Amino acid sequence: MLEDERGGAAYFGRVLDAAAASAWREALRSAGKRVVFTNGCFDVLHAGHVAYLAWARACGDALVVGLNADASVRALKGAERPIVPFDQRARILTALRSVDVVVGFAERTPEVLLERIRPDVHVKSAQYREEELPERDVVLRYGGTIALAPHLEGASTTDTIARILALYA
Repeated sequence: MLEDERGGAAYFGRVLDAAAASAWREALRSAGKRVVFTNGCFDVLHAGHVAYLAWARACGDALVVGLNADASVRALKGAERPIVPFDQRARILTALRSVDVVVGFAERTPEVLLERIRPDVHVKSAQYREEELPERDVVLRYGGTIALAPHLEGASTTDTIARILALYA
């Protein structure tokens, strides 16, 4: 961790394991706070990610980001990904004002983590339809809601990588 004498670590959210995130969530629930969850690979962070995370955070009092482990990113996106390894992706996310906690998960989709943390709101991109979400049944079963965030066209990791490759190939 990069930290200077001014205490820069105070400006970062936290990376927690599932058990600690669940306990953190319960403390917030006891205080009457609304917890929001979203998840993704967040490889090569871009303006679309930042807008999405800010929108998600505005849905409640705290935001938990489920972050795909490197192996699950490879399973979802191919052998060349992730470009940025988990520890660095987590650190970047925790530096965003909208993100309170990052929790890694090894599965392709976040059902196990959602069942453990049980956030009030689960946010996904409006690129998806709620009926198509594999985690939908878990969220609805424990009484959570699903919110679909607007999608910023033209801002994706795939687009960014393609532009880099076109410029430097």
